[in-house]
Amino acid sequence: MKKINLNYRPKSYFTLKELGVAIDEIKGAERRKQYNHMLEEGIDGILIPLPYKPKLSDEERRRQGGIHPAFMGGEYLPDQEIGEVEVARITIASTTQDVTCVYVRQSAGQLHFRIVDEYNGSTLDGPDELISENPITLGELMDFFLKGWDIFCCLDANFADYNYEPGMVHGFIVSASSSFYGNFGALLTQRINKWLDQVRIDIEDEE
Repeated sequence: MKKINLNYRPKSYFTLKELGVAIDEIKGAERRKQYNHMLEEGIDGILIPLPYKPKLSDEERRRQGGIHPAFMGGEYLPDQEIGEVEVARITIASTTQDVTCVYVRQSAGQLHFRIVDEYNGSTLDGPDELISENPITLGELMDFFLKGWDIFCCLDANFADYNYEPGMVHGFIVSASSSFYGNFGALLTQRINKWLDQVRIDIEDEE
């Protein structure tokens, strides 16, 4: 198992934005993927405005959903407040490719974190706000994220009938990413593996 430094913390969340729009401002999961591809290929994003825009109008979102329901993923996240940035996001392979994020803003010398989903908070299960004097560690970020939004409850609901097949469970996580914590996705994978191990123990005990 890869050793991950749970105590890692970034120096700041508020770095300069590139190309006029930070990638992490683009709500849509598919549009963000397209924009990343354009950057990697050296294509000028201004020539292709839809992927470049941080948010879409209602009509543009409807057209995106008309291509495929998964193209709506992330498009219904709440707007970031002034000065707020995205710290991390998890995208799942639901029908509409739902996205859940952690945002952070600075106010009166403190960092204010919040967890947001695409359903006005209806999928959140625990504390969805956190205040800290300093950037939090990777371990603290993951604990906050998963206590506020219980991915394991979601996995249980979707894969109990499939005997928690590991490939299917991990495949349900389309992406888990952070511009500030390089091992965020790897840590989520470890947490899911640990959960799967406990699920198997519980099933054996019941039998």
